[in-house]
Amino acid sequence: MPFRKMKLRREIRRCKRKIELIEQRRARSQAALVTAILSNAHPDDRDVDYFNQFTQMIDREREKMHAYMDELKKK
Repeated sequence: MPFRKMKLRREIRRCKRKIELIEQRRARSQAALVTAILSNAHPDDRDVDYFNQFTQMIDREREKMHAYMDELKKK
C-alpha cells in the first residue's frame, strides 16, 4: 500500500511537469495567434492546429493527473 501511494505521488509530479512543458510549447502558437488577431490578419492554420493539439494533450494529461489524485485520496 505505501509503495502504491509513493508511485501515485511520483506520477502526479510527472504529470505536472509534463503539463508545464506542453504549456510552454503551446504559448508559442498562442502568441502567433494573438499577434495575428491584433494585426487583423488571418492566423496561420498551422498555428491553430498546434494550439489545438497542445490543448488536447494538456487536457488528457490533466485527466490522468486527476485520476491519480482521486486514487491517492481513496488510499
